[in-house]
Amino acid sequence: MMRIEDILMTLRMFQEENCDVRTVTLGINLMDCADSDLEICCRRVKEKIAAFGGRLVAEGKRVSERYGIPIVNYRIAVTPAAWWAGGHGPEGLIRIAQTLDQVAGEIGVDFIGGFSALVEKGETEADRALIAALPEALGRTERVCGSVNVASSRAGIDVDAILAVSRAILALARRTADADGFGCAKLVVFANVPDDNPFMAGALHGAGEPECALNIGVSGPGVVKRAVERLRAADSESSAGNVSGLTLGDIAEEIKCTAFRITRIGELIGNEVAARLGIPFGIVDLSLAPTPHIGDSVGEILQMMGIEKIGAAGSTAALALLTDAVKKGGAFASSSVGGLSGAFIPVSEDAVLAQAAESGSLSLEKLEAMTSICSVGLDMVTIPGDTSAETIAGIIADECAIGVMNHKTTACRLIPVPGKGPGEKAVFGGLFGEAPVMPVRAGGEGFIRLGGRIPSPIHALRN
Repeated sequence: MMRIEDILMTLRMFQEENCDVRTVTLGINLMDCADSDLEICCRRVKEKIAAFGGRLVAEGKRVSERYGIPIVNYRIAVTPAAWWAGGHGPEGLIRIAQTLDQVAGEIGVDFIGGFSALVEKGETEADRALIAALPEALGRTERVCGSVNVASSRAGIDVDAILAVSRAILALARRTADADGFGCAKLVVFANVPDDNPFMAGALHGAGEPECALNIGVSGPGVVKRAVERLRAADSESSAGNVSGLTLGDIAEEIKCTAFRITRIGELIGNEVAARLGIPFGIVDLSLAPTPHIGDSVGEILQMMGIEKIGAAGSTAALALLTDAVKKGGAFASSSVGGLSGAFIPVSEDAVLAQAAESGSLSLEKLEAMTSICSVGLDMVTIPGDTSAETIAGIIADECAIGVMNHKTTACRLIPVPGKGPGEKAVFGGLFGEAPVMPVRAGGEGFIRLGGRIPSPIHALRN
Protein backbone atom coordinates (compact mmCIF):
# COMPACT_ATOMS: atom_id res chain seq x y z
CA MET A 1 0.00 0.00 0.00
CA MET A 2 1.28 3.46 -0.89
CA ARG A 3 1.86 5.73 2.12
CA ILE A 4 0.45 9.27 2.25
CA GLU A 5 3.98 10.71 2.49
CA ASP A 6 4.93 8.91 -0.72
CA ILE A 7 1.96 10.48 -2.53
CA LEU A 8 2.84 13.95 -1.24
CA MET A 9 6.47 13.48 -2.20
CA THR A 10 5.49 12.44 -5.72
CA LEU A 11 3.25 15.50 -6.11
CA ARG A 12 6.08 17.75 -4.95
CA MET A 13 8.45 16.21 -7.50
CA PHE A 14 6.26 17.44 -10.35
CA GLN A 15 4.95 20.69 -8.89
CA GLU A 16 8.16 22.11 -7.42
CA GLU A 17 11.22 20.15 -8.52
CA ASN A 18 11.14 20.04 -12.33
CA CYS A 19 10.44 16.30 -12.60
CA ASP A 20 8.92 15.40 -15.95
CA VAL A 21 8.61 12.75 -18.57
CA ARG A 22 11.25 14.20 -20.86
CA THR A 23 10.25 12.26 -23.95
CA VAL A 24 7.73 9.78 -25.27
CA THR A 25 9.47 8.21 -28.25
CA LEU A 26 7.75 5.93 -30.72
CA GLY A 27 10.07 3.48 -32.48
CA ILE A 28 8.97 2.37 -35.96
CA ASN A 29 10.55 -0.22 -38.28
CA LEU A 30 10.77 1.15 -41.83
CA MET A 31 12.50 -1.79 -43.52
CA ASP A 32 9.37 -2.62 -45.53
CA CYS A 33 9.37 0.91 -46.97
CA ALA A 34 12.45 0.18 -49.08
CA ASP A 35 11.97 0.43 -52.83
CA SER A 36 14.19 1.07 -55.84
CA ASP A 37 11.78 3.86 -56.83
CA LEU A 38 12.51 6.85 -54.57
CA GLU A 39 9.00 8.27 -54.92
CA ILE A 40 7.43 5.00 -53.80
CA CYS A 41 9.88 4.76 -50.89
CA CYS A 42 9.02 8.28 -49.69
CA ARG A 43 5.29 7.61 -50.00
CA ARG A 44 5.56 4.42 -47.94
CA VAL A 45 7.57 6.23 -45.27
CA LYS A 46 4.95 8.95 -44.92
CA GLU A 47 2.07 6.49 -44.82
CA LYS A 48 3.64 4.18 -42.24
CA ILE A 49 4.81 6.89 -39.85
CA ALA A 50 1.41 8.60 -40.07
CA ALA A 51 -0.38 5.28 -39.47
CA PHE A 52 1.61 4.37 -36.36
CA GLY A 53 2.40 7.83 -35.00
CA GLY A 54 -0.57 9.94 -36.05
CA ARG A 55 -2.25 9.70 -32.61
CA LEU A 56 0.96 9.80 -30.52
CA VAL A 57 0.75 13.44 -29.42
CA ALA A 58 -3.02 13.43 -28.79
CA GLU A 59 -2.94 10.27 -26.66
CA GLY A 60 0.15 11.43 -24.81
CA LYS A 61 -1.55 14.70 -23.89
CA ARG A 62 -4.61 12.85 -22.62
CA VAL A 63 -2.46 10.68 -20.34
CA SER A 64 -0.50 13.73 -19.19
CA GLU A 65 -3.71 15.55 -18.25
CA ARG A 66 -5.15 12.51 -16.49
CA TYR A 67 -2.19 12.11 -14.13
CA GLY A 68 -1.06 15.73 -13.99
CA ILE A 69 2.41 14.71 -15.12
CA PRO A 70 4.07 16.89 -17.77
CA ILE A 71 5.38 15.28 -20.97
CA VAL A 72 7.93 17.63 -22.52
CA ASN A 73 8.66 16.08 -25.93
CA TYR A 74 7.08 13.67 -28.41
CA ARG A 75 9.49 11.98 -30.80
CA ILE A 76 9.79 9.30 -33.48
CA ALA A 77 12.76 6.94 -33.91
CA VAL A 78 13.05 4.92 -37.12
CA THR A 79 15.22 2.12 -38.46
CA PRO A 80 18.67 3.41 -39.51
CA ALA A 81 18.09 5.03 -42.89
CA ALA A 82 21.24 3.56 -44.44
CA TRP A 83 19.63 0.10 -44.16
CA TRP A 84 16.52 0.83 -46.22
CA ALA A 85 17.30 3.98 -48.21
CA GLY A 86 21.07 4.05 -48.67
CA GLY A 87 20.84 2.67 -52.20
CA HIS A 88 19.40 5.97 -53.40
CA GLY A 89 22.73 7.74 -52.91
CA PRO A 90 23.38 11.05 -51.13
CA GLU A 91 20.84 13.05 -53.14
CA GLY A 92 18.15 10.44 -52.60
CA LEU A 93 18.91 10.33 -48.88
CA ILE A 94 18.52 14.10 -48.63
CA ARG A 95 15.08 13.66 -50.16
CA ILE A 96 14.37 10.93 -47.58
CA ALA A 97 15.39 13.31 -44.78
CA GLN A 98 13.05 15.97 -46.12
CA THR A 99 10.24 13.40 -46.21
CA LEU A 100 10.92 12.44 -42.59
CA ASP A 101 10.94 16.12 -41.64
CA GLN A 102 7.66 16.74 -43.41
CA VAL A 103 5.77 13.85 -41.84
CA ALA A 104 7.20 14.66 -38.39
CA GLY A 105 5.78 18.16 -38.73
CA GLU A 106 2.43 16.87 -39.91
CA ILE A 107 1.92 14.58 -36.91
CA GLY A 108 3.28 17.21 -34.49
CA VAL A 109 6.38 15.55 -33.02
CA ASP A 110 9.42 17.57 -31.97
CA PHE A 111 12.16 15.44 -33.52
CA ILE A 112 12.59 12.32 -35.62
CA GLY A 113 15.76 10.25 -35.24
CA GLY A 114 17.28 7.41 -37.19
CA PHE A 115 19.00 9.17 -40.10
CA SER A 116 21.76 6.81 -39.12
CA ALA A 117 24.40 4.27 -40.10
CA LEU A 118 26.20 1.56 -38.10
CA VAL A 119 29.74 1.23 -39.41
CA GLU A 120 31.83 -0.07 -36.53
CA LYS A 121 33.26 -2.89 -38.64
CA GLY A 122 33.36 -1.12 -42.00
CA GLU A 123 31.17 0.81 -44.37
CA THR A 124 28.92 -0.25 -47.23
CA GLU A 125 28.20 2.02 -50.19
CA ALA A 126 24.88 2.84 -48.51
CA ASP A 127 26.68 3.84 -45.29
CA ARG A 128 29.08 6.08 -47.22
CA ALA A 129 26.16 7.71 -49.00
CA LEU A 130 24.44 8.48 -45.70
CA ILE A 131 27.56 9.98 -44.15
CA ALA A 132 28.06 12.10 -47.28
CA ALA A 133 24.45 13.28 -47.06
CA LEU A 134 24.59 14.29 -43.39
CA PRO A 135 25.54 17.99 -43.82
CA GLU A 136 22.76 18.74 -46.29
CA ALA A 137 20.19 16.37 -44.78
CA LEU A 138 20.51 17.75 -41.24
CA GLY A 139 21.26 21.30 -42.38
CA ARG A 140 18.17 21.58 -44.56
CA THR A 141 15.70 20.00 -42.13
CA GLU A 142 14.32 21.17 -38.81
CA ARG A 143 13.37 17.99 -36.98
CA VAL A 144 15.60 15.25 -38.42
CA CYS A 145 18.41 13.93 -36.19
CA GLY A 146 21.23 11.61 -37.22
CA SER A 147 23.80 9.31 -35.68
CA VAL A 148 26.67 7.10 -36.73
CA ASN A 149 27.95 4.18 -34.66
CA VAL A 150 31.67 3.98 -35.36
CA ALA A 151 32.85 1.55 -32.69
CA SER A 152 31.81 -1.39 -30.53
CA SER A 153 33.40 -3.66 -27.97
CA ARG A 154 32.91 -6.59 -30.37
CA ALA A 155 34.23 -4.93 -33.54
CA GLY A 156 36.77 -2.31 -32.46
CA ILE A 157 37.00 1.28 -33.72
CA ASP A 158 36.58 2.25 -37.38
CA VAL A 159 38.98 5.19 -37.67
CA ASP A 160 38.25 5.69 -41.39
CA ALA A 161 34.57 6.18 -40.57
CA ILE A 162 35.40 8.53 -37.70
CA LEU A 163 37.43 10.75 -40.02
CA ALA A 164 34.65 10.77 -42.63
CA VAL A 165 32.08 11.74 -39.99
CA SER A 166 34.42 14.43 -38.63
CA ARG A 167 34.57 16.03 -42.08
CA ALA A 168 30.76 15.86 -42.21
CA ILE A 169 30.58 17.59 -38.80
CA LEU A 170 32.74 20.46 -40.08
CA ALA A 171 30.64 20.77 -43.24
CA LEU A 172 27.43 20.77 -41.18
CA ALA A 173 28.85 23.45 -38.87
CA ARG A 174 29.72 25.65 -41.85
CA ARG A 175 26.26 25.14 -43.33
CA THR A 176 24.64 26.33 -40.09
CA ALA A 177 27.28 28.97 -39.29
CA ASP A 178 24.64 31.68 -38.76
CA ALA A 179 23.37 29.65 -35.77
CA ASP A 180 26.83 28.96 -34.26
CA GLY A 181 26.97 25.58 -36.00
CA PHE A 182 23.76 24.41 -34.34
CA GLY A 183 23.18 21.74 -36.99
CA CYS A 184 25.84 19.63 -35.25
CA ALA A 185 23.57 19.44 -32.18
CA LYS A 186 21.45 17.06 -34.25
CA LEU A 187 24.28 14.60 -34.92
CA VAL A 188 25.73 12.05 -32.47
CA VAL A 189 28.72 9.75 -33.00
CA PHE A 190 28.44 6.57 -30.92
CA ALA A 191 30.38 3.63 -29.59
CA ASN A 192 28.11 0.73 -28.56
CA VAL A 193 24.92 2.49 -29.63
CA PRO A 194 21.79 1.13 -27.87
CA ASP A 195 18.89 -0.06 -30.04
CA ASP A 196 16.17 1.50 -27.90
CA ASN A 197 17.46 4.89 -26.77
CA PRO A 198 14.52 7.35 -26.60
CA PHE A 199 16.65 10.49 -26.24
CA MET A 200 17.66 12.71 -29.15
CA ALA A 201 19.72 13.27 -31.08
CA GLY A 202 20.79 9.63 -30.96
CA ALA A 203 17.46 7.80 -30.94
CA LEU A 204 16.96 5.03 -33.48
CA HIS A 205 14.88 1.85 -33.82
CA GLY A 206 17.59 -0.78 -33.98
CA ALA A 207 17.98 -4.39 -35.05
CA GLY A 208 16.00 -6.84 -32.93
CA GLU A 209 13.33 -4.29 -32.08
CA PRO A 210 9.68 -5.13 -32.85
CA GLU A 211 7.65 -3.57 -35.64
CA CYS A 212 6.76 -0.72 -33.31
CA ALA A 213 7.42 0.08 -29.64
CA LEU A 214 6.89 2.98 -27.27
CA ASN A 215 9.88 4.03 -25.18
CA ILE A 216 9.91 6.55 -22.34
CA GLY A 217 12.66 8.88 -21.22
CA VAL A 218 12.26 10.23 -17.68
CA SER A 219 14.38 12.98 -16.22
CA GLY A 220 14.62 14.82 -12.91
CA PRO A 221 17.96 16.33 -11.87
CA GLY A 222 16.03 18.84 -9.77
CA VAL A 223 14.31 16.08 -7.83
CA VAL A 224 17.58 14.35 -7.02
CA LYS A 225 19.24 17.63 -6.04
CA ARG A 226 16.40 18.50 -3.67
CA ALA A 227 16.49 15.00 -2.16
CA VAL A 228 20.20 15.34 -1.37
CA GLU A 229 19.61 18.89 -0.13
CA ARG A 230 16.92 17.73 2.31
CA LEU A 231 19.14 14.90 3.51
CA ARG A 232 21.99 17.28 4.25
CA ALA A 233 19.67 19.75 5.96
CA ALA A 234 18.25 17.03 8.20
CA ASP A 235 21.76 15.87 9.08
CA SER A 236 22.85 19.42 9.88
CA GLU A 237 19.85 19.91 12.14
CA SER A 238 20.31 16.61 13.97
CA SER A 239 24.05 17.05 14.47
CA ALA A 240 23.56 20.62 15.81
CA GLY A 241 27.11 21.66 15.14
CA ASN A 242 28.68 18.37 16.15
CA VAL A 243 30.34 15.89 13.80
CA SER A 244 28.09 14.99 10.88
CA GLY A 245 26.80 11.44 10.78
CA LEU A 246 26.05 11.62 7.08
CA THR A 247 28.12 9.46 4.73
CA LEU A 248 28.39 9.05 0.97
CA GLY A 249 26.62 5.74 1.41
CA ASP A 250 23.62 7.59 2.85
CA ILE A 251 23.59 9.94 -0.16
CA ALA A 252 23.76 7.02 -2.57
CA GLU A 253 20.83 5.35 -0.83
CA GLU A 254 18.73 8.53 -1.00
CA ILE A 255 19.45 8.95 -4.73
CA LYS A 256 18.59 5.29 -5.34
CA CYS A 257 15.22 5.64 -3.62
CA THR A 258 14.47 8.84 -5.54
CA ALA A 259 15.38 7.17 -8.85
CA PHE A 260 13.04 4.32 -7.95
CA ARG A 261 10.08 6.69 -7.58
CA ILE A 262 10.83 8.53 -10.83
CA THR A 263 11.19 5.33 -12.81
CA ARG A 264 7.89 3.91 -11.54
CA ILE A 265 6.13 7.02 -12.78
CA GLY A 266 7.77 6.72 -16.18
CA GLU A 267 6.70 3.12 -16.52
CA LEU A 268 3.13 4.02 -15.58
CA ILE A 269 2.95 6.72 -18.25
CA GLY A 270 4.63 4.55 -20.88
CA ASN A 271 2.34 1.60 -20.36
CA GLU A 272 -0.77 3.75 -20.57
CA VAL A 273 0.24 5.63 -23.73
CA ALA A 274 1.28 2.36 -25.37
CA ALA A 275 -2.03 0.72 -24.46
CA ARG A 276 -3.99 3.63 -25.91
CA LEU A 277 -2.03 3.33 -29.17
CA GLY A 278 -2.41 -0.45 -29.23
CA ILE A 279 1.33 -1.10 -29.44
CA PRO A 280 3.88 -2.76 -27.12
CA PHE A 281 5.58 -0.81 -24.36
CA GLY A 282 9.35 -0.94 -24.84
CA ILE A 283 11.59 0.50 -22.16
CA VAL A 284 11.88 3.28 -19.62
CA ASP A 285 15.13 5.20 -19.71
CA LEU A 286 15.86 7.07 -16.49
CA SER A 287 18.50 9.56 -17.48
CA LEU A 288 19.17 12.72 -15.51
CA ALA A 289 18.97 15.10 -18.47
CA PRO A 290 19.57 18.68 -17.34
CA THR A 291 18.20 21.88 -18.83
CA PRO A 292 19.72 25.38 -18.68
CA HIS A 293 17.20 26.33 -15.98
CA ILE A 294 18.43 26.81 -12.42
CA GLY A 295 17.27 23.90 -10.28
CA ASP A 296 17.45 21.38 -13.12
CA SER A 297 21.18 20.70 -13.29
CA VAL A 298 23.39 17.64 -12.83
CA GLY A 299 26.15 20.07 -11.82
CA GLU A 300 24.00 21.30 -8.94
CA ILE A 301 23.66 17.71 -7.67
CA LEU A 302 27.45 17.37 -7.62
CA GLN A 303 27.70 20.70 -5.78
CA MET A 304 25.15 19.51 -3.22
CA MET A 305 27.35 16.44 -2.70
CA GLY A 306 30.27 18.69 -1.79
CA ILE A 307 32.00 19.41 -5.13
CA GLU A 308 32.21 23.20 -4.93
CA LYS A 309 33.82 23.59 -8.36
CA ILE A 310 32.80 21.15 -11.10
CA GLY A 311 35.99 19.70 -12.49
CA ALA A 312 37.80 19.74 -9.15
CA ALA A 313 39.32 16.58 -7.70
CA GLY A 314 36.50 14.30 -6.63
CA SER A 315 34.18 15.28 -9.51
CA THR A 316 34.53 11.96 -11.32
CA ALA A 317 33.96 9.96 -8.14
CA ALA A 318 30.86 12.00 -7.30
CA LEU A 319 29.47 11.46 -10.79
CA ALA A 320 30.18 7.73 -10.48
CA LEU A 321 28.19 7.58 -7.23
CA LEU A 322 25.31 9.47 -8.87
CA THR A 323 25.22 7.38 -12.05
CA ASP A 324 25.40 4.08 -10.20
CA ALA A 325 22.69 5.00 -7.71
CA VAL A 326 20.38 6.13 -10.52
CA LYS A 327 20.92 2.84 -12.38
CA LYS A 328 20.27 0.77 -9.24
CA GLY A 329 17.08 2.66 -8.39
CA GLY A 330 15.82 2.33 -11.96
CA ALA A 331 16.62 -1.38 -12.18
CA PHE A 332 14.78 -2.04 -8.91
CA ALA A 333 11.72 -0.10 -10.10
CA SER A 334 11.25 -1.72 -13.49
CA SER A 335 12.20 -4.84 -15.40
CA SER A 336 12.04 -2.78 -18.62
CA VAL A 337 14.88 -0.36 -18.01
CA GLY A 338 16.87 0.31 -21.18
CA GLY A 339 18.31 3.02 -23.39
CA LEU A 340 21.11 4.96 -21.75
CA SER A 341 19.88 5.25 -18.11
CA GLY A 342 22.27 7.25 -15.96
CA ALA A 343 23.40 10.86 -15.88
CA PHE A 344 23.95 13.17 -18.86
CA ILE A 345 26.55 15.93 -18.72
CA PRO A 346 25.77 18.11 -21.77
CA VAL A 347 27.79 21.28 -21.26
CA SER A 348 25.61 23.88 -22.98
CA GLU A 349 22.38 22.38 -21.61
CA ASP A 350 23.53 22.47 -17.97
CA ALA A 351 24.00 25.99 -16.61
CA VAL A 352 26.38 24.91 -13.83
CA LEU A 353 28.56 22.85 -16.19
CA ALA A 354 28.66 25.75 -18.67
CA GLN A 355 29.73 28.13 -15.89
CA ALA A 356 32.45 25.68 -14.82
CA ALA A 357 33.73 25.48 -18.40
CA GLU A 358 33.69 29.27 -18.66
CA SER A 359 35.63 29.72 -15.42
CA GLY A 360 38.22 27.14 -16.50
CA SER A 361 37.57 24.69 -13.66
CA LEU A 362 36.11 22.17 -16.14
CA SER A 363 38.48 21.35 -19.01
CA LEU A 364 37.83 19.13 -22.00
CA GLU A 365 40.26 16.59 -20.54
CA LYS A 366 38.45 16.46 -17.17
CA LEU A 367 35.14 16.23 -18.99
CA GLU A 368 36.48 13.24 -20.94
CA ALA A 369 37.50 11.56 -17.67
CA MET A 370 33.99 12.09 -16.30
CA THR A 371 32.47 10.50 -19.40
CA SER A 372 34.13 7.22 -18.47
CA ILE A 373 31.38 6.71 -15.91
CA CYS A 374 28.47 8.92 -17.09
CA SER A 375 25.78 7.40 -19.31
CA VAL A 376 26.77 9.08 -22.60
CA GLY A 377 29.89 11.09 -23.32
CA LEU A 378 31.14 14.44 -24.61
CA ASP A 379 27.76 16.06 -25.12
CA MET A 380 26.97 19.52 -26.48
CA VAL A 381 30.61 20.53 -26.31
CA THR A 382 31.53 23.59 -28.37
CA ILE A 383 35.02 23.72 -29.88
CA PRO A 384 36.85 26.24 -32.09
CA GLY A 385 35.51 26.49 -35.61
CA ASP A 386 38.99 26.11 -37.12
CA THR A 387 39.61 22.71 -35.46
CA SER A 388 40.85 20.26 -38.08
CA ALA A 389 38.90 17.15 -39.07
CA GLU A 390 41.80 15.02 -37.83
CA THR A 391 41.71 16.63 -34.37
CA ILE A 392 37.94 16.19 -34.13
CA ALA A 393 38.44 12.57 -35.16
CA GLY A 394 41.04 12.17 -32.42
CA ILE A 395 38.61 13.45 -29.78
CA ILE A 396 35.94 11.05 -31.03
CA ALA A 397 38.41 8.14 -31.15
CA ASP A 398 39.42 8.80 -27.54
CA GLU A 399 35.80 8.75 -26.45
CA CYS A 400 35.17 5.56 -28.42
CA ALA A 401 38.15 3.91 -26.75
CA ILE A 402 36.59 4.55 -23.34
CA GLY A 403 33.37 2.90 -24.48
CA VAL A 404 34.99 -0.04 -26.27
CA MET A 405 37.36 -0.95 -23.45
CA ASN A 406 34.70 -0.61 -20.75
CA HIS A 407 31.76 -2.23 -22.59
CA LYS A 408 29.63 0.87 -22.27
CA THR A 409 27.93 3.37 -24.52
CA THR A 410 29.90 6.53 -25.16
CA ALA A 411 29.16 9.29 -27.63
CA CYS A 412 30.26 12.66 -28.95
CA ARG A 413 28.07 15.61 -29.85
CA LEU A 414 30.73 18.14 -30.80
CA ILE A 415 29.91 21.54 -32.24
CA PRO A 416 32.71 23.41 -34.04
CA VAL A 417 31.59 27.04 -33.89
CA PRO A 418 32.48 28.82 -37.16
CA GLY A 419 34.43 32.03 -36.65
CA LYS A 420 34.79 31.61 -32.89
CA GLY A 421 37.69 30.53 -30.70
CA PRO A 422 38.39 29.57 -27.07
CA GLY A 423 36.58 31.72 -24.53
CA GLU A 424 33.99 33.08 -26.94
CA LYS A 425 30.42 32.01 -26.36
CA ALA A 426 28.06 29.98 -28.56
CA VAL A 427 24.38 30.65 -28.00
CA PHE A 428 21.75 28.12 -29.10
CA GLY A 429 18.75 29.16 -27.02
CA GLY A 430 15.92 27.22 -25.44
CA LEU A 431 16.77 23.87 -23.89
CA PHE A 432 20.04 23.79 -25.86
CA GLY A 433 21.43 26.67 -23.79
CA GLU A 434 24.78 28.35 -24.32
CA ALA A 435 28.40 27.51 -23.61
CA PRO A 436 31.92 28.86 -23.98
CA VAL A 437 34.06 27.50 -26.80
CA MET A 438 36.45 25.04 -25.14
CA PRO A 439 40.10 24.82 -26.24
CA VAL A 440 41.28 21.54 -27.77
CA ARG A 441 44.73 19.97 -27.89
CA ALA A 442 46.02 19.22 -31.38
CA GLY A 443 49.03 17.03 -32.16
CA GLY A 444 47.54 13.56 -32.68
CA GLU A 445 46.67 14.00 -36.35
CA GLY A 446 49.36 11.60 -37.57
CA PHE A 447 47.75 8.74 -35.63
CA ILE A 448 44.38 9.38 -37.20
CA ARG A 449 45.80 9.67 -40.73
CA LEU A 450 47.10 6.11 -40.51
CA GLY A 451 43.46 5.09 -40.88
CA GLY A 452 42.03 1.59 -40.82
CA ARG A 453 40.39 -0.06 -37.83
CA ILE A 454 41.60 -0.41 -34.27
CA PRO A 455 40.98 -4.12 -33.54
CA SER A 456 38.51 -5.22 -30.92
CA PRO A 457 39.96 -5.72 -27.43
CA ILE A 458 40.86 -9.18 -26.18
CA HIS A 459 37.92 -9.21 -23.79
CA ALA A 460 35.60 -9.12 -26.83
CA LEU A 461 36.25 -12.86 -27.18
CA ARG A 462 33.45 -14.04 -24.92
CA ASN A 463 32.27 -17.25 -26.58
